[in-house]
Amino acid sequence: MSFLKTALFYMIGSAIGGPIGGLLAAIVGSQISARASASGRQSFNSNEQQQAAFFATLFACLAKLAKSDGHISQEEIDKIDVYMTERFKFGPEQRDFARKAFNHAKNDTVSYEDYATQLASLLKTNKNSLVMFYELLFELAMADGVLDKQEAVLLKKTTSIFGIDPNLFDRLKQQFAESTFDPYAVLGVDKKTPFTEIKKAYQRKRKEFHPDTLISKGLPEELLAKAQEKFIRVQEAYKILEKKKNE
Repeated sequence: MSFLKTALFYMIGSAIGGPIGGLLAAIVGSQISARASASGRQSFNSNEQQQAAFFATLFACLAKLAKSDGHISQEEIDKIDVYMTERFKFGPEQRDFARKAFNHAKNDTVSYEDYATQLASLLKTNKNSLVMFYELLFELAMADGVLDKQEAVLLKKTTSIFGIDPNLFDRLKQQFAESTFDPYAVLGVDKKTPFTEIKKAYQRKRKEFHPDTLISKGLPEELLAKAQEKFIRVQEAYKILEKKKNE
């Protein structure tokens, strides 16, 4: 099921309220009643609800983050387009939904923190989706090659809002600055970590970020490629460190 269809139907069957619900209502508008009549569905599972919230909030937070330094750069606009056309492979209707979410949030009075806080509550049992969400935000912030001070403030604050590892900010910042593959950073360990602990970290991340696991927990299908990419990076990181241990 596409996230767009989910978003439309979820607004009818079980409005989530709050800033995300208001955003969805503003995007969907008059389309709700017509599609509701055709659907006839009355309730939706948590995965469908999370997928609707994930994409609406993603483009809202991307807008807030991009605008936090006072203007939205061409590099950031280009990155948003890459997300829609290449990363998520959105169709025309989905791209229209994403643009509306971005443009509405760019000018509304809801804060970045309010959107992020509600999403964290909706995805509280799916922390790995929040990690992937965070990585997408960080990638946009670095689209112009510079991490602006206000962008950094919001990104640091987000780890606390999401309840994820606060060290993720520094690891991603280093990753983008060096543009190199650091197997220790990928596994969330350092050079002093015993290999037995490295192996445990690998096994944990391999299980957590396996695409099947993420999809079963509500990760939108459009993010499957990113999930597979992250899963492969975890495997590659472990192979490098395992080989280094045996040398």
